[in-house]
Amino acid sequence: MAKDHGPSIKNDEKYEALLKEGMSRQKAARIANTPDSGEKGGRAEKYEERSKKDLYEQAKKVGIEGRSSMNKKELIKALRNN
Repeated sequence: MAKDHGPSIKNDEKYEALLKEGMSRQKAARIANTPDSGEKGGRAEKYEERSKKDLYEQAKKVGIEGRSSMNKKELIKALRNN
């Protein structure tokens, strides 16, 4: 049975598994709190196919600092490494 990590973590088992894989607490929490995080079949566009504005909005959503001065290539790199 997974430890209860409080109301800020929606899926405690997934969160603990991600931490054991070596993910940061922030990234593990973000994934564990996604309602469909355990499901396969994501159909999101590749970052390279998205506009810079879309990438900027995604970076804003996940809290990447310095995003306003990044070009498209830098936004893609930051999103992939966050």
